[in-house]
Amino acid sequence: MVLRVERDGGGVVITLPAGVNEKNGREFAETKTGWISARLAALAPAVPFEDGAIVPFLGLDHRIVFTSGRGRPVFREAGEIRVCGRPEHLPRRLTEWLRRQAKEALAPLCAVKAELLGGALGRISVRDTRSRWGSCSAAGNLSFSWRLVMAPEHVLDYVAAHEVAHLKFMNHGDGFWTAVAGLTADPEAARAWLKGHGAGLHRYG
Repeated sequence: MVLRVERDGGGVVITLPAGVNEKNGREFAETKTGWISARLAALAPAVPFEDGAIVPFLGLDHRIVFTSGRGRPVFREAGEIRVCGRPEHLPRRLTEWLRRQAKEALAPLCAVKAELLGGALGRISVRDTRSRWGSCSAAGNLSFSWRLVMAPEHVLDYVAAHEVAHLKFMNHGDGFWTAVAGLTADPEAARAWLKGHGAGLHRYG
């Protein structure tokens, strides 16, 4: 069976080989719901950082509001992210603010979890990565995608736990997953969220 998501219109098409009935095709598609959700999210239109755009912050939608004049460059208030200054600076200022927010959210999570695990935590950095949400170096330095700050808080907590667990287990064996389960509340739910919605975070900005 071949499953694909149509770029135009976002429809899902299943090609069934001879001898396979429609019921089996539907059952096959149901086992691929995470993949389908990720593909649909990846095909969603881009959302530039501009006045009036809706972007998620810690899993909750916020409206970008441009404010001319001086003041705090970027701040969050009552479901809005307000960006002050010149309009052409809005995308850069908002991106820089989100990067700072991501690091400020992830750094204390990692510190607490590393202490619980007894791992030696190095530097923490945030980047705009596409291939992975986080990484751990042999020196104990952790790197994360700043786009995680747009995901729900339990997702940030899980990714922090995942990378901190690598401070002791540089693999994905049973010991690693046991450590992750001890550092975050519901890893399965967070992994499911990333599988279904993570790709969509790359359409912002």
